[in-house]
Amino acid sequence: MVANLQTLLEAGLAALDATNDPVELENVKAHYVGKQGEITQLMKQLASLPPEEKKSFGATVNQAKQAFDAALNAKRDSIAAQKLAAQLAAEALDISLPGRGTAKGGLHPVTLVQQRIETLFASMGFAVADGPEIENDFHNFEALNIPKNHPARAMQDTFYVENDGEPLVLRTHTSPIQVRYMLNNEPPIKIVAPGRVFRVDSDATHSPMFHQMEGLWVDENVSFADLKSVIVDFLRRFFERDDLEVRFRPSFFPFTEPSAEIDVKWSKGWMEVGGCGMVHPNVLKNVNIDAEKYTGFAFGIGLDRFAMLYYGVNDLRQFFENDVSFLSQFK
Repeated sequence: MVANLQTLLEAGLAALDATNDPVELENVKAHYVGKQGEITQLMKQLASLPPEEKKSFGATVNQAKQAFDAALNAKRDSIAAQKLAAQLAAEALDISLPGRGTAKGGLHPVTLVQQRIETLFASMGFAVADGPEIENDFHNFEALNIPKNHPARAMQDTFYVENDGEPLVLRTHTSPIQVRYMLNNEPPIKIVAPGRVFRVDSDATHSPMFHQMEGLWVDENVSFADLKSVIVDFLRRFFERDDLEVRFRPSFFPFTEPSAEIDVKWSKGWMEVGGCGMVHPNVLKNVNIDAEKYTGFAFGIGLDRFAMLYYGVNDLRQFFENDVSFLSQFK
């Protein structure tokens, strides 16, 4: 019986050595050590052996099975290594070919416009301020003369979150940057505040996430004439048109008084490009600035709208669809 086992083992090892096919390898395994395999069947003969032979024969069969399994695993590793070597050879890089190089990226068109506008205002003495995109009620509404239940809040109904029970809002404008700056700095104050803002709005000229640039100048004797001078100068320099017509149309904003919409004369008539006004005395009081001594003006423009006008894009959503063929034009 032992001689028969040795013959089976040698035949099994030879069968393993003779194949390089993974499927055939598993067939050889099943033939010799599977549930119905020839070596496995020998174990079933233990029941018919005398007690004094069972132990030694069982050990011999186990040794044969272990030898087969070791050879099986070695063959599997060999076949896998051959397959990997063939794959690497087929996919090898030809290092003699010239490299493709690294493609150069570029800034987003809205970023380019933001930088252009920051540069223009810097030349007029404005610094750039920044602030958090998630705000509390005071900085986003209350300090700006927009108390609870004020109709102006309905126009800015937007995205709210909670932090330990405190309601927070994704800022609806960059005015909170102005509030924070005024609370931490004494006049004279002369800043622009660019950044992302969020409102529930989406169409060809609006997005639920968009970019604003607001400006603020607070000092003694700042007047609406100063506001008009700064805005007109900025618009003509931005659009590179000394003859650009600009008008200020009366409007209402809770945080400015008087307030105005800013329009420019475009090819198809007048077009609104922003809002402005003299800082409301209540806003100055809310940030601990003496409204009897200081006055100021504020304005706000949409960076995405200015990018559309500057580059001749007719759908704002193209800026945020990550279409490389579109964005690569602005590199």
